[in-house]
Amino acid sequence: MEAASGSASAVASRDLGSQRGRSLVPERLQSREHERQLEVERRKQKRQDQEVEEEKSDFFAAAFSRERLAVEELLEGGESVEQLEEAAARLQGLQKLLNDSVFFLAAYDLRQGQEVLARLQEALAKRRQELQPKKRFAFKTRRKDAASATKVDSAPGAPAAKGILASPPPLKEEEGFDSSWICGFSNLQSQVLEKRAEELHQRDVLLTQLINCTIKLYGNPNTLRLTKARGCTLLCGPVSTSVFLENCSDCVLAVACQQLRVHTTKDTRIFLQVTSRAIVEDCTGIQFAPYTWSYPGIDKDFEGSGLDRSKNNWSDVDDFNWLARDVASPNWSILPEEERRIQ
Repeated sequence: MEAASGSASAVASRDLGSQRGRSLVPERLQSREHERQLEVERRKQKRQDQEVEEEKSDFFAAAFSRERLAVEELLEGGESVEQLEEAAARLQGLQKLLNDSVFFLAAYDLRQGQEVLARLQEALAKRRQELQPKKRFAFKTRRKDAASATKVDSAPGAPAAKGILASPPPLKEEEGFDSSWICGFSNLQSQVLEKRAEELHQRDVLLTQLINCTIKLYGNPNTLRLTKARGCTLLCGPVSTSVFLENCSDCVLAVACQQLRVHTTKDTRIFLQVTSRAIVEDCTGIQFAPYTWSYPGIDKDFEGSGLDRSKNNWSDVDDFNWLARDVASPNWSILPEEERRIQ
């Protein structure tokens, strides 16, 4: 009797399990179908995104090539200041086009575009120099020592301060910069150096071979290059186009610009306002923070520079030595907030 009862119970249990199994089959099928539809949608969206990106890249390539040719024609045939100013305006437009395209351009295309812009900027500076009137030859008394140069104020409206040079030692031509068009400082140590707005306006600034110097640039330069500097602090107003940093170490910079390129530099803090993505190459120990420097008249200088103050990509950095997109580059980092002191 008990055996019969147990057998009936086992049959009932199997029947119940079979019914449950049959009820789970549609659920599994529905779940599998749902996952399949999601995967189809993901693939479709990825394909559409890729097509949009390709369209954007094609548009950029055509527009960039067209504007580049226009600038080159103006520079090659430009025989007047007006033509060169048109070339400068179109070159700024070309820079803006590149800045607005950095989020979908491949690293190689971005690098090529930056190199084209740097070449055109150098060509523009050279053509400007060629159109400058020739200076008459005259004998001049050679300065005995750079330290005897006239002193200038350490800040707008402040009294003269010791150790600040009004006129730096002569700068030699370096990497495409013409010495008659640039201004800056060279071969100095443990000095406080300054340039005012009237000296900097749309000029190319070259700072080279400086050690333990503090440099303050009040105004709106066209380009800025700091090379072979060690232990220096550089504070600069808005730069209309590019800032280049090369072969430097243990420096602190505050710069605002359209483009920043840092090369062969180490252990340097950069307080940055930039409209495109910053680029580092062959660098170590670079730290970034937002641009915070201010001085009387900086708002006017920003207006003249053409920079968009509401657009700051200070933390978007491309490392040309680090291609892994899913792993952060070990060559640069974000400066902690508690350490964000310029001086």
